[in-house]
Amino acid sequence: MNDIKTFEDLECWKKARQLRLKISELVKTFPRDEKYGLTSQIIRAIRSVTHNIAEGYGRFHFRENAQFCRTSRGSLYEVLDQVIVANDEGFIKLY
Repeated sequence: MNDIKTFEDLECWKKARQLRLKISELVKTFPRDEKYGLTSQIIRAIRSVTHNIAEGYGRFHFRENAQFCRTSRGSLYEVLDQVIVANDEGFIKLY
């Protein structure tokens, strides 16, 4: 039986949402002068992850859905790079 009735039921969307909430809290610790720089970029990228999963779910063709999932994955890698930048700049400590 299929228990998925909306994109909110997808495990990938749930995990991405949790990550988005954590990243949103993390960027609040960034310097104020990064508000229109790294902070803005990372927020847009992490939001793109859940947005693309949701939009892909709303498509009627498997290939369209898959393309939105690939875009979402690309946004995740963008967020990863931005977290590395934040670490390199000393805004956070990863290790």
